Amino acid sequence: MKYAFASSILVGLLGSSMFAPVQAQNAPSTAAAPQTRAQVKMERDEFLKTHRWDLAIEGWVLKSGVEPPTGVRPRAEVKAERDAFLRVNRWNAEDGVWVPIKTPPRDLSTRTRAEVQAETKQFLLTHEWNEETGVWAEKPSRMKKK
Repeated sequence: MKYAFASSILVGLLGSSMFAPVQAQNAPSTAAAPQTRAQVKMERDEFLKTHRWDLAIEGWVLKSGVEPPTGVRPRAEVKAERDAFLRVNRWNAEDGVWVPIKTPPRDLSTRTRAEVQAETKQFLLTHEWNEETGVWAEKPSRMKKK
């Protein structure tokens, strides 16, 4: 009796384990098919033809002589717009908001590198570059302080 019960459980588990993979293979695919390995390799090779790793900025940059894709603004323009924002705004850590500066715009070259880096880091935490509109936009805040 003991062996009959154990063998019936074993047969049941064996049967269910054989049925599950067959059912999973026949399931209809609602999502788009993932890229094949060959497609991923091709995209990687195309990217590496036009980009190189820059150790100074720890990021990918376009190789010299390669034109950026249409509609993409140069990095220098994007950084200039960010710096223009930082000249006329200051981060208020108590309220967690950017406050316009009432005085004339600041000259960032007179500030220490650490101060500029801290404000730039805070700016990147609160703003993101919108490729569609071509401007910096404030990120939606999860928890706004009042």
